[in-house]
Amino acid sequence: MLPSSIKRLAVLHRPYKNRLAMAFVAMIVTAATEPAVPYLLQALLDKGFVGKPTFSLWLVPLAVIGIFAIRGVSTFTSTYMMTWVSTRLMNELRRQMYARMLDLPLGFYATQTVGKVINSMMFEVQQIIEMITKVFTSIVRSALTVVGLLLWLLYLNWQLTIVTLILLPLIALVVRATGKRLKKLNLDALGVNAELTQVIEETARGQQVIKIFGGQEYEKSRFQERSENLRRYTMRMTSTFAATVPITQLMTAIAVAAVVVMALVQSGNGQITVGGFVSFITAMLMLLTPLKQLAEVNGPLQRGMAAAESVFDLIDKPTERTGGKSLAGRSTGKIDFVDVSFSYPGHNNLALQHINLSVRPGETVAFVGMSGGGKSTLVNLVPGFYSTTDGQILLDGQPIEEVSLTSLRSQIAMVSQNVVLFDDTLAANIAYGDDTPDRYRINAAIDAAYLTDVVNALPDGAETRIGDNGSRLSGGQRQRLAIARAIYKDAPILILDEATSALDTESERAVQAALDRLMEGRTTFVIAHRLSTIERADRIVVLSHGQIVEIGTHAELLALDGVYANLYRLQFSQNDTGLASLIE
Repeated sequence: MLPSSIKRLAVLHRPYKNRLAMAFVAMIVTAATEPAVPYLLQALLDKGFVGKPTFSLWLVPLAVIGIFAIRGVSTFTSTYMMTWVSTRLMNELRRQMYARMLDLPLGFYATQTVGKVINSMMFEVQQIIEMITKVFTSIVRSALTVVGLLLWLLYLNWQLTIVTLILLPLIALVVRATGKRLKKLNLDALGVNAELTQVIEETARGQQVIKIFGGQEYEKSRFQERSENLRRYTMRMTSTFAATVPITQLMTAIAVAAVVVMALVQSGNGQITVGGFVSFITAMLMLLTPLKQLAEVNGPLQRGMAAAESVFDLIDKPTERTGGKSLAGRSTGKIDFVDVSFSYPGHNNLALQHINLSVRPGETVAFVGMSGGGKSTLVNLVPGFYSTTDGQILLDGQPIEEVSLTSLRSQIAMVSQNVVLFDDTLAANIAYGDDTPDRYRINAAIDAAYLTDVVNALPDGAETRIGDNGSRLSGGQRQRLAIARAIYKDAPILILDEATSALDTESERAVQAALDRLMEGRTTFVIAHRLSTIERADRIVVLSHGQIVEIGTHAELLALDGVYANLYRLQFSQNDTGLASLIE
């Protein structure tokens, strides 16, 4: 029975069946030209050089030219058609993988490395295409060639052909013996290759940290270790695979020797002519190349099957929830947390416990607490990045689990501490997600985020490409660009996760003013470690160990003299100490 991955690959080929049929016909033509060469040799030796020729000898070179011309056209056609099909299949596999990447829950990226995903999409898909191209071409073309030559051998001398036929089952046994080992080695090698890709990706992304902390030697050793592991796996696969070729050649040599002995005996009895013997040996030797190609199919076949399992494993990963109803219009922004508890997948401990909180439309609620208290976790439940373990979250009285994720997230804008920008123009980053960007709204967002001076200083203004993750901008400018993106979206719910953390004092004042205008009339969730940035929040929610321990305004919580007041005093005492040390 065929493996499921091979069946799925066969299904993906169905749209291209016409092209595959053309390639198949071309391969048949190529295979059919193989027996013609030994046939011409027999005719030339038996009827051309012995006695009076029964045909014009000048037809032989013309026939040779004609055969190889036909062979050239058919070989080009089959190669071109197979490449046409395989490249489209490669694009389709990558399209499916990329689409699945966009639909995977955030939890997937917490357990999978970026290198593994990149390796699957680029390297492993290429392995599948190599398998399809080489294996299909070799199996079909070489098998047809073998069949054609065997038929010619049977026609010439069935007794000698029986000796030749012994080769086929022997080669099958060799291939089968090495197949399982090759598959396991290929699976392990794919994992090592993914680790190597991850090291390269981390090195490219962490250049500042590597240089400032002197991590060059450590990274070199990491790279060398994984590179050496990959080399060892490659050598083990090569030795396993390469052993099949000399074994096959040895079996062929034994068969040729047996044929020569039997032919000498038959020639004495007049059962075989000189031309027939030369034609038989020529056809038999011509079998070596297609038989070798069939033996070599095992390597790319096992690599491709191992890669296909990995690729389809990613394609089959469960996505975020689908379905749900669309919201009729713009939300009011009323959000209720009703006895919400949550634990991350694979963890037994609850990250949030029995959260009850009602947020009014247009209210600004700040979440504070020590690291690990559950602030970001709670806020990440609102856009449906994770689903609650118990309890529910209501948006305008509707459980968000009943609302489609697309509709839910259309109501939310977010600015986080880790700004993500794309290697595109500044304007495209501001209008990200909008299929028909509005130039007026882009300019308004630029003004509101105090980016006008930055844009004016760029060579092409807002149409300037900003580099990988905004590498051409400063940290504060990148943060303001992210805020401009949120301003452009104009959503009724706003999430600010340390939105001013990367700004200097002057930029923070400017952006805070823009944020104040942005937050007007919007339900806003603010996460901030600097308590000075949330003093004007309508309410402050203090979280500790996943539970709400205090709720109130800044003044009320200070008067309560509880957890918030202690955090406030601790933070400002540290600030005063730092300021005093600077003055001294």
